[in-house]
Amino acid sequence: MRREKVALHGAPETMLATLYGRALDSRAAHPVLGDAEAARTVRLIDYDFRRTGVTRTGAAVIALRARVLDEWTIAFLSRHPAATVLHLACGLDGRVRRVAPGPAVCWVDVDYPEVTAVRERLLRPPAGGDYRLIGSSVTDGDWLRQVPADRPTAVVFEGLSMYLHKADGERLIRNLTARFPRGELFFDAFTTFGIRLEGLIPPVRRAGATLHWAVDDPREPQAWHEGLRCLDVVRLCEAPGAERLPPAGRLGLWVTARTPGLRDAWRLLRYAF
Repeated sequence: MRREKVALHGAPETMLATLYGRALDSRAAHPVLGDAEAARTVRLIDYDFRRTGVTRTGAAVIALRARVLDEWTIAFLSRHPAATVLHLACGLDGRVRRVAPGPAVCWVDVDYPEVTAVRERLLRPPAGGDYRLIGSSVTDGDWLRQVPADRPTAVVFEGLSMYLHKADGERLIRNLTARFPRGELFFDAFTTFGIRLEGLIPPVRRAGATLHWAVDDPREPQAWHEGLRCLDVVRLCEAPGAERLPPAGRLGLWVTARTPGLRDAWRLLRYAF
């Protein structure tokens, strides 16, 4: 089997770390996410995944984050079976397969053109339904015109906010909430303290990426669009499913949850608009 060489740098390269994390989790005796598609995709790539620095504990945490965002997306679609799902910075994430949206859902994956080109070669598109793949930087507002704006819309982005500058993050949220009539936003974010820890995050350090945007007060984005309101703030260290982590991971999250500042460093946020 000929494997695909993938040469990415900076923030785009970190998608290989999250892919590897989901693949490692899928091989665990008691996986948090159980993403078999991630394991299949890793086998197709010619890349030394050891350089990501992702351990089995780190993989379980990556899977835990994805699981919460998946569950929020599934819950949204149960209430809006004919919605649009907009998955930003999709990388090589098979979320559309894990969520398994119904035939009336329009699912749109968006990432840099060099990333979507790799995605098209390696990931199998979902069978049936309205699936679209857009190659663009998410901060370029022109791509939004390609997305239907006539139905409730869920926007999910994972491992993206912290790589944006605050002005770009604010503009993105303003554009999204102005484009669609109603919906929800799901994403993860670091606080300022979490951003300062970037040197301790192996995938970020080894990819040469830089973190920028911190969300210290989850209520702040509410001022960026009339009607935008925060529904949920989940500390990753306390997220449902943490009991599935290996013993070292459970201990790490237990310590994190009891350490002021550190416990809020990485959170999952859900907004309605």
